[in-house]
Amino acid sequence: MKISFSRQNIFLLLLTMLFLLFIVLFSFFVLIPKGKEYREQRTELRKVQSEVRQYEDFYDETLEEFKKLQSDNRHSVEAFYAVFNSQRFEKQHQSYFISLTLSKISQIADEDGFSMYEVNTTSEINSPKAFYDFLDAVNKSDWIISINFPINFKREGKLISSSFTMKVYYMPKAQSNQDMKTTAL
Repeated sequence: MKISFSRQNIFLLLLTMLFLLFIVLFSFFVLIPKGKEYREQRTELRKVQSEVRQYEDFYDETLEEFKKLQSDNRHSVEAFYAVFNSQRFEKQHQSYFISLTLSKISQIADEDGFSMYEVNTTSEINSPKAFYDFLDAVNKSDWIISINFPINFKREGKLISSSFTMKVYYMPKAQSNQDMKTTAL
């Protein structure tokens, strides 16, 4: 018995074998190495995505805390940009004293981006409690004020004369606008 194959079948068989050989070689030399590389990159991508998620969560928590602190301390933040006005200060705090006088408002050299004014204050009070009430009011005032020691008290009849030095800090407008832009980012 003789098996005869037609030329067409032999050509088709040969073409199929070449195609199969091409597929096997392509698989071993291209797909498998690229697949391994793909799996490594996919693992690396998952690690990076996990880190990004952690950073996003941290960012969200920090932003939420920042917004909360910003809203809770809005008065203090605005006080940094308030320019000191001696007449307004006297008017606001006159109720704590019988007499209140501010003198020698002089600008001191800038310190850490803040402009400073030094103010000498003399006053007359009925009791030390009025002075402590004044200190509480200064903490809630429109300016950032540091009251320097020593605070000199001197009894004169029923009144107590006091003198002390205050430093008033504020941030110039040009710098404050620049800082506002950076904090908004």
